[in-house]
Amino acid sequence: MSAALTVRGLVAGYDRSVVIDGLDLEVADGATAVVIGPNGHGKTTLLRAVSGLIKPFRGEVELGGERIDGMAAEAIAKKGVVHVMQGDGLFVEMTVEENLLMGAFPGGSWRGRRAALKRVYSELPAVEERKGHKARTLSGGERRLVGLGRGMMRQGRLLLIDEPSLGLAPVAIEAVYAVIRRLRSEASSAIVLIEENFTHVGGVADVVHILEAGRIVRSGPFAELAADRTVVETYLGSIAEAPS
Repeated sequence: MSAALTVRGLVAGYDRSVVIDGLDLEVADGATAVVIGPNGHGKTTLLRAVSGLIKPFRGEVELGGERIDGMAAEAIAKKGVVHVMQGDGLFVEMTVEENLLMGAFPGGSWRGRRAALKRVYSELPAVEERKGHKARTLSGGERRLVGLGRGMMRQGRLLLIDEPSLGLAPVAIEAVYAVIRRLRSEASSAIVLIEENFTHVGGVADVVHILEAGRIVRSGPFAELAADRTVVETYLGSIAEAPS
């Protein structure tokens, strides 16, 4: 199976501060890779470096074998990288539907925006119910669903999702992960999902990577890492059973 994303020797951070330090990562086409680790160890920085929101200091990032490190974020988005940011990144004074349509601007997606909206509303009826409301009026779970819906507005080659469960109530987390499971089942794009712990990822992860101090320190199937008491106690906290 070919690689959708390849990261080699990535060094990235902010100003003169290195956060990602020599990281290597490969994600196969159609696969879902979950990156787990403590806060402040580089998970969000990794996604920002891949999507072009920050420029790497050194290293290589390839999308389907093509170098994209150093490109502007807009150019990377046009090549099919969709970044669902931590906390959703909605435009609070726009309506839900206006926020969704923002996801159809890159590349040639605008022509298919109506069909894409129909798909999003079919998958996320709760979002359709709120389509005329300003984003600032939404609950945390609703905002996260709109953020995912905006990511669904175009057919990406690589979907980056940053801590979708952060700060949400359990019922909202289940709604968000139900959407992620559906996206994974379509297998039309590779997914890199960031979370702080193992609690919700068992039903979506093809492989789990543990990130510490800017590097991947352990990788393997969910079941293998979840069964390793040392890994659980050191990095991951409690584990919920994977959805059936």
